[in-house]
Amino acid sequence: MNLTQEDWVSQFEADENAVILDVRTEDEFNEGFIANAINIDIHRGQDFVNEIEALDKSKNYYVYCRSGMRSAKACEIMNQLGFENAYNLIGGITEWEGEVVEP
Repeated sequence: MNLTQEDWVSQFEADENAVILDVRTEDEFNEGFIANAINIDIHRGQDFVNEIEALDKSKNYYVYCRSGMRSAKACEIMNQLGFENAYNLIGGITEWEGEVVEP
């Protein structure tokens, strides 16, 4: 499900079962990320699928990338793997107006 930044943030903040997932490359992640995000690079093919499958399917995942394209694909993959709640951030971190953590 695609959510605007406003909806993504308000839903995430009200969700006690939320996990933020960044599906960009490690290099992109290291340039700055949304606080508390875990990084699993969608470009890693089967390794990406394996790492996603190891996640807790009872959690709600708030997924983002640079522009929203890779995270939309990641949400599709997660839905196919049995995740019921994967939310894509429209516009990705490029349009993110919130705080960005720089490692």
